[in-house]
Order: sequence, then structure tokens, then C-alpha cells
Amino acid sequence: MVIPIKLTKRQEEILEIVKAAGPITGKDIAQKLSLTRATLRPDLTILTMSGNLEARPRVGYFLNEDTEMNLKVAKFSKQIVKDYKAHPIVIQKSASVYDGIVQIFLEDVGTLYAVDQNGHLAGVISRKDLLRAAIGNKNLDDLPVSVIMTRMPNIVTIKQEDTLMDAAKKLIQNRIDSLPVVREIDSDSHTYEVIGRITKTTITKAFLEMIER
Repeated sequence: MVIPIKLTKRQEEILEIVKAAGPITGKDIAQKLSLTRATLRPDLTILTMSGNLEARPRVGYFLNEDTEMNLKVAKFSKQIVKDYKAHPIVIQKSASVYDGIVQIFLEDVGTLYAVDQNGHLAGVISRKDLLRAAIGNKNLDDLPVSVIMTRMPNIVTIKQEDTLMDAAKKLIQNRIDSLPVVREIDSDSHTYEVIGRITKTTITKAFLEMIER
């Protein structure tokens, strides 16, 4: 069992060393950090007593399985949206619902981002929105997507400087499948440029990659 504690920078470095080279002796850890064994001993004691590390005589220190998972989760939480965002699938807000249906299936996505004549984010259209509009409506060519889209300021967005953990929380809390990655043009008027997208699939793939490394 790992007891949650706030780690110092040196203790985090020790865990990374043990993760990469464990099992490893205290002497070798000290050499890698250019420290004496006496200086290192209190940190190793704390990490062992908290359950982050396990030690075996004449073998050395190695990571507790829970600690290894916690390190991977911590690394995932620091990943930046900018490095994982996909190309946004956009449509003019004046386009018809029929055009929206065609585009969403051709692109094989779950969400379209509607933009105005300046290319700024105007709305979000989901598959459900398009399906709802299509049921019982025979004039899909005459119905613009602007009528059925979710409009600003009710659109949940993410910025490329935010973390994947921030994105994951927004997706779950708002029960949505996609987030437009935006660059702010004017905060007062909620004007944004769409520069990417983050989906639940994006988050899942990134997390699996982190776990499998």
C-alpha cells in the first residue's frame, strides 16, 4: 500500500531512477545523483516507509507496482493539448443540415464545428443534433446548421496550453465527446479561432500509450 505524501524534487528523481534502472542499490542511486549515501538515506527511508519503494537485501530498491502506475498517471496529467490535438472538422454556419450530415459521415467524426464568415467559432453540431433535425424534416437542404447548433457562450472549449487532464475533466463533467481547441481572439465577445479538436478517443489513446511505455 502506498501512503500519499508530498514528494520533494529529489524524491521524485529517485523514483524516476529506480523506475528506469531498478532493482538498484542505494550506492548506485547516490552516484547517479552525485550525493553521498548518508545524504540520500533519509529520502530512501521515507520512500520505503511510505510504500513508494520496496527494498531487498543484496538486491536493491525497486518500485511498488502502485507507485509505477502513479508515476505514469502523473506523467499523463502533464501532457499538453497542443501535442495531441487533431485537425478540426469545420463547416460554415450557413451550410445546410444536409451538408452537415454528408460531412460528418465522410469525415467519420462525431462533431462538427460551425464557423462564421471570419472563420471564428460560432457553434457545435453533434451527430445527435443532425439526427434530431433529420427526423420528420423533408427540407434538410433549406435548414441551416445555425438553427440546430449549440452557440457561444454555451460551447465548452479547451486551449492548446491546457493539459490532457483538463480536457478529460471537461469531457466527463459536461458529458460531451469532443472539445474544440481554440485560440482566443476577444474574451469579451467570446470570439475564438478553432485550431484543433480533442476527443474522448484522443484521451484514451494518449493514456494507453503512457501506460504501455
